[in-house]
Amino acid sequence: MSTHNTTLVIVDDHPIVLEGLSNLLKKREQIEIVGNFTKGCDFIAFLKHTAVQVVLLDIFLPDINGIDLCKEIKMISPETHVLAFSNHEERSAILKMLENGARGYLLKSASINEILACIDEALRGEITFSSGVKEIISQPSKTNAFKEYPKLTLREKEIIKLIASGITTSSMAKLLFLSKFTIDGHRKNLLHKFNAKNAVELINIARQQGIL
Repeated sequence: MSTHNTTLVIVDDHPIVLEGLSNLLKKREQIEIVGNFTKGCDFIAFLKHTAVQVVLLDIFLPDINGIDLCKEIKMISPETHVLAFSNHEERSAILKMLENGARGYLLKSASINEILACIDEALRGEITFSSGVKEIISQPSKTNAFKEYPKLTLREKEIIKLIASGITTSSMAKLLFLSKFTIDGHRKNLLHKFNAKNAVELINIARQQGIL
């Protein structure tokens, strides 16, 4: 294979996606697939000793949030171009990936030619999106489907992290030098902001949005 080929890795927890996309990309002479991974931790171990130019990264993985993984990838290998490759259409997730260093965001509905075009644009140093993502970001907050995640105060961020750690309201109050009444107020406000029925749902939504 030519030394000018682009080295690429796919990280996705669906084997059928890995196999299908790999087979399509392998037919392109300019792409050299050097690895496929279903877990983020396995890819990180690989990245520490192997140069990768482009990674197609799913948002939801069994062991780590893809948004957090993106940041870790850029810390280990700043020259690696991360392209989110997901069915997740939340505008907030798209923006969070870009904040964490991704060069672009592609929906899995994108055609192979569209994927290749986005890879080329990323390699040229451009921020790139599939057509479906362009439609999403061109219509910010016009529909509930693409709503932003709630804006949190520093105190709310602190409390939601403590809730996720499993700490009790009493212990939280002592730790933060606040009354239990105040902590309960923050809890209720967070549930309302995230439209969550309980603490478990609140934590899950916060993790999906990359807040935790």
